[in-house]
Amino acid sequence: MRSQPGTRPKSPAHAWQELQAGNARFMAGERIHPNQDVHVRHRLSGKQWPFAVFFGCADSRVAAEIVFDQGLGDLFVVRTAGHVVDPSVLGSVEFGVQKLGAHLIVVLGHDSCGAVAAAIQAVASNHMPGGYIRDIVERVTPSVLAARREHAEPTVWQVEHAHVRATCDLIADRSAIVTRAIERGEVAIVGAEYKLAVGQARLIHVIGDIGPGAQVDDGDA
Repeated sequence: MRSQPGTRPKSPAHAWQELQAGNARFMAGERIHPNQDVHVRHRLSGKQWPFAVFFGCADSRVAAEIVFDQGLGDLFVVRTAGHVVDPSVLGSVEFGVQKLGAHLIVVLGHDSCGAVAAAIQAVASNHMPGGYIRDIVERVTPSVLAARREHAEPTVWQVEHAHVRATCDLIADRSAIVTRAIERGEVAIVGAEYKLAVGQARLIHVIGDIGPGAQVDDGDA
């Protein structure tokens, strides 16, 4: 169990290995709930040392600390419906990298995403929802169109895959701070797709270096 700041992952590859191990524990029902005791809480009261930035969907079923069996101070989490990017999201991600020293950015999508389903429906019906939900759907729509360019009749999973990949690319394209950190080998971006029923987070996209053992899953299951 990592109970001291000095023992936290110090590279993108190590950070991803730590997260994979935590997700495996979660799937197996063998969570160790690290870094959640009173001593950790007191130690973190003045400073935080998260090793990864998580940008994920706000869905109530996809809580990063639970899914990856992490604790207080481990993850710097940013969430919006459909993991749509805006300036405040980019600023939060940059803060996690530049100010907090996180080594990995994880974009976490999932199956049965309501925002993706709404965007698919909007494209099919040529009708946008009202209110600020429209803003979310509009930001997901390019991923629906991208999936349609790759597949004649894309599945929902293929659209979700395209949206995770597009979100990763957008963060790298828009943030000079993140791009420079990737070029120095200090940070990497990974896109993962979480299966709600299984509890597994599958790696589907990588920008940067997370080690030679990383296996990107391009399947449609």
